[in-house]
Amino acid sequence: MSFSIDPRLAAESWPIGELPLSSLLLMDDARYPWLLLVPRIAGARELLDLDEADRAMLLGEVSLASRALETLFSPDKLNIAALGNVVPQLHVHVLARYRSDEAWPHPVWGRGTRVAYEAELREQRIATLRGALKPGA
Repeated sequence: MSFSIDPRLAAESWPIGELPLSSLLLMDDARYPWLLLVPRIAGARELLDLDEADRAMLLGEVSLASRALETLFSPDKLNIAALGNVVPQLHVHVLARYRSDEAWPHPVWGRGTRVAYEAELREQRIATLRGALKPGA
């Protein structure tokens, strides 16, 4: 079985780049700085489907993504989740939250209407995130 990103994730996100284990995506919702990490392990649905080394690597990548969002966007809170109820492929959401956002203090899922990025802002955000995620950044 070869790895591919679930079409539902691909349809709602933009690629940022590849980390050692995971594909890194920007969720196409301009209301929140929102990253998705998708480990490139075919058939993985749960964290326990990863071996110990890959679980540790994924945690490191989640920490890297979290630090980038914290540094770039100064959120009130970071939300990190691996739900998989709608898309069972293992993926981790890392998003910046603010007391002023429309869903606060609730989870973002099912609240409000997604606002797709305008092309210029999307490309700027992707470039900024790529810069923040480079080694030594």
